[in-house]
Amino acid sequence: MKVRREILIIFSMILLLVLPATSLGKEIKWVLERPVIPVLVKKPASPVLKVTLIRADNQPYAIQQIDLDLLGSTDVADVVSVAIYGTQENGLIDTSRLLYKSLPAARKISFTDKVQVNQDSLSFWVAVTLKDTVSLDHRIQLNCNRIKTTKGNLKISEKGSKPLRVGVAVRQKGQDGCVSSRIPGLATSNQGTLLAIFDARYDYSRDLQGNIDIALHRSTDKGLTWQPVQTVLDMGEWGSLPQKYNGVSDACILVDKNTGDIYVAGLWMHGLLDKDGKWIEGLDESSTVWTHQWKGKGSQPGTGLKETCQFMIAKSTDDGLSWSFPDNITAKTKHPEWWLFAPAPGQGITLKDGTLVFPTQGRDEKGLPFSNITYSKDHGKTWVTSNSAYQDVTECSVVQLNDGALMLNMRDNRNRGHKEVNGRRICTTTDLGASWKEHPTSRKALVEPTCMASLHRHEYIEEGKKKSMLLFVNPNDYGKRDKLTLKVSFDDGMTWPKEHWILFDQYRSAGYSCITSIDENSIGILYESSQSDLAFIKIDLTEILK
Repeated sequence: MKVRREILIIFSMILLLVLPATSLGKEIKWVLERPVIPVLVKKPASPVLKVTLIRADNQPYAIQQIDLDLLGSTDVADVVSVAIYGTQENGLIDTSRLLYKSLPAARKISFTDKVQVNQDSLSFWVAVTLKDTVSLDHRIQLNCNRIKTTKGNLKISEKGSKPLRVGVAVRQKGQDGCVSSRIPGLATSNQGTLLAIFDARYDYSRDLQGNIDIALHRSTDKGLTWQPVQTVLDMGEWGSLPQKYNGVSDACILVDKNTGDIYVAGLWMHGLLDKDGKWIEGLDESSTVWTHQWKGKGSQPGTGLKETCQFMIAKSTDDGLSWSFPDNITAKTKHPEWWLFAPAPGQGITLKDGTLVFPTQGRDEKGLPFSNITYSKDHGKTWVTSNSAYQDVTECSVVQLNDGALMLNMRDNRNRGHKEVNGRRICTTTDLGASWKEHPTSRKALVEPTCMASLHRHEYIEEGKKKSMLLFVNPNDYGKRDKLTLKVSFDDGMTWPKEHWILFDQYRSAGYSCITSIDENSIGILYESSQSDLAFIKIDLTEILK
């Protein structure tokens, strides 16, 4: 149900300043591109500014000096160094092509190495390296003031540029032996600890089946730093099959606000079924056969290990420091005729009456996808599965509205390739999913490129009154997983005023996300970023409300 990570430059959302060079007549023009992307702690080179030089004639020239400054940054000391790199064919930064070696950061920086230019157009990226710890409230701004060439000086002036948000590269390619880290979930414990869960994909970036565990990072300082990785769900070599045939994926995290216990649900795929839905015998480490639970007959009716994927839940009673061996609730919750029953990745919730609710998904008796919820009224001892909210929908997020009803916001397969009618499927229930009603904004309010999205309810105090808002994050596009945008609703999802939208990552990524309330005054987003496998950013309430 996911796409492989592809990074393509999206010019439509870039701030472009295209002006002729004042001192060189028509010989050279310059273009500045300032993409809306986070500048990430832990990332070796974070691109912040792209410069393109375009010559009008075919005469070669040389760059003799590039003058930059960090004026407009919150604190110049946040930046360790600045370097200049070439570009890939798609226009993005190519960190394997170092044009100018890094220089220590200062208010003003000059690169003086000579670079010969023989092509009509030359593009380069200016990138920064941040300290290991930088306040997530800080901003980074880098400006290019002058480029000295053998044809003369380019004096560069621009107006309206905005500093970039600081974030943290929580997961990067190759980290902890993982080829990729995907499918974020995020929650805040009763102790204020941030708990970031994800697929640790060791061998391939593709989905199940594969050598995949559910892993976790904890942060006790509101996302500023993250503790070493822990494993939450790992079925090892169960049944004498190698780990690549015992993968666990698509985790959802839930904090019981009354007891403080934390639950992580994941989908375990044991072995493989063939194209006819039959168990494949004799799999070993040398086997190369692969399938997926949403593909063909990759998961089938029944509840047994050799019939269908398994719904697993691990529990922590110590703020996420340790985790129980998982409880398999498949036989207790899955309708035997269903082909698949699985968690929906992201975050579960605690209702006002203490009921615990996971957003869930599956495939019905015909193999068609659906979304629903699974809940517990006894603090996780037993779980009950609701009726489906809608058909041909999958990954979903759930919130409780002011009137007590539950809203389920769903990825809808009908949106794929459609722009005229496009939007998240939205349904509500007042009886824990025994019956569902389609919301007036369903498929009308929140466009999507058929991708997972996150929905979260945030409570706050304004002028002495307790208020709440709904927060929604997804790729804000009909067809591409780019332009990651935060949207807010002050009326329980009836409207999403555009003046409160916050674009925070415009380039293409895998697009999944999860939102949590860090505290009353700020929210955190863990998401699949264009700049790292998983990035974390913090957004203050003042920025949302302005």
